[in-house]
Amino acid sequence: MSKLKGLLLTEGMHGMVSQAEGLAKALDLNFIHEKIELNNLWKFLPPKITPAKNFVFKNKIEEYFNIVISCGRKSVIPSIYLKNKYKSKIINIHIQDPKVSLKNFDFIVVPEHDRLTGANVLTTKGAIHYLTKDELVLSQNYLKSKIDPKKKIVSFIIGGPNKYYSYDDNVVDNVFLKVKKNFIQNNYQAIIIPSMRTPQKIIEKAKNYFDNAQIIIPNVDKKAYLSSLQLADHIVVTCDSTSMISEAALTGKPIYIAQMPAIKKNHRFKDFFELFESLNIIKNLGTPVEDWNYQKLDETQRVSSYIKDKIEKHDFS
Repeated sequence: MSKLKGLLLTEGMHGMVSQAEGLAKALDLNFIHEKIELNNLWKFLPPKITPAKNFVFKNKIEEYFNIVISCGRKSVIPSIYLKNKYKSKIINIHIQDPKVSLKNFDFIVVPEHDRLTGANVLTTKGAIHYLTKDELVLSQNYLKSKIDPKKKIVSFIIGGPNKYYSYDDNVVDNVFLKVKKNFIQNNYQAIIIPSMRTPQKIIEKAKNYFDNAQIIIPNVDKKAYLSSLQLADHIVVTCDSTSMISEAALTGKPIYIAQMPAIKKNHRFKDFFELFESLNIIKNLGTPVEDWNYQKLDETQRVSSYIKDKIEKHDFS
């Protein structure tokens, strides 16, 4: 039996692509990505007052797909448009709160901290993502030759500024100091990994701040990211990315969160941190370094198993 065809609609950001691609892989789809671009004023208006018409977005989506997986605000209208066009011939799944009627989608996948409920809503502990345990193992050797075998490893994953966290110099200096004092001065070697949102000036700052014994990856490198997670004894992730924290939780390794002062109310982040603390997954950077265990978090597989069962019973004709 041939694989079902999947279309992933995102705004192209790492967290969104990771979630949509992760679900598509878990559903065993033959998929392609479409980075959504909205026309003119439609990019500034919320989906709930935007018509579900193809003139709203620039993308020309003319091929038929069985499964449409969308993630992010800009992808809401194209997904609804395709659902209206093909009706039951497609299954459309939206990741995150679409901020429109949930009836527009067959499934909504959201983290618990979004506090969204509905008959077609599937909640997850943290964000779903594209990482798999097998991928981590296969990527281990990518950075292994750079590792000092006499030292423990801390993988330091850096996000970037968003509407909640500014990454000003003093804040970044404070995070770097904590990594240095808690880990590097205690016989750890750091692998420092930037993300797509990490400004170049932060990478340059890391190069100037940390000594040459630390491994600083200068650009976005998926293999280095996976390898660092697999090699790490401890993981540090900046607080601005629930996606990267969720990805790190697949490892079952102790995760420290580099907290920063919020520049606006961040209730969703606080709810997320409280949940992961209750699951014994995270502690705040700056507290004593400890070893602890927790159940590896693989919500992508759990949610996809449920959706897979529904897809198998669906009549696409």
